[in-house]
Amino acid sequence: MNEKFMKEALKEAQKALEQEEVPVGAVIVKDGKIISRAHNIKEQKNDATCHAEIIAIKKACKKLNSWRLIDCEMYVTLEPCSMCAGALINSRIKKLYIGTTDEKTGACGSVLNLLEDYKFNHKIETHKYILKEECEKILKDFFKFLRERNKNG
Repeated sequence: MNEKFMKEALKEAQKALEQEEVPVGAVIVKDGKIISRAHNIKEQKNDATCHAEIIAIKKACKKLNSWRLIDCEMYVTLEPCSMCAGALINSRIKKLYIGTTDEKTGACGSVLNLLEDYKFNHKIETHKYILKEECEKILKDFFKFLRERNKNG
């Protein structure tokens, strides 16, 4: 089941890749069904807050007509940053499934761990490395493409 939903998040990451955005995708699941999906659109919108996680949270809140995403799970291809981890805590997401870690800005265990190291009023059950190789590959391929493009002019 976890891999099924992470594959859906990877489809979102692919959409970001096709738009030359950092390929991160997220889906939110409630009662075994996807209720929202999103991918990064920071470049397209010129908006630093347009991360896949934030957009998916906004869509899920609208769908459920509530800011509380109780009993919802997020599947995201890359470990959330501090902004997104904070949004996950505030939205009361129950579980978080992460494809791969982010050693530069990850806030769910890599650089810091907002989900466990602090005394927030909400705890999120976290699982890592769901389809890790696939989630890493799309990111590595994207950054390789950027380096090649920049090198060639």
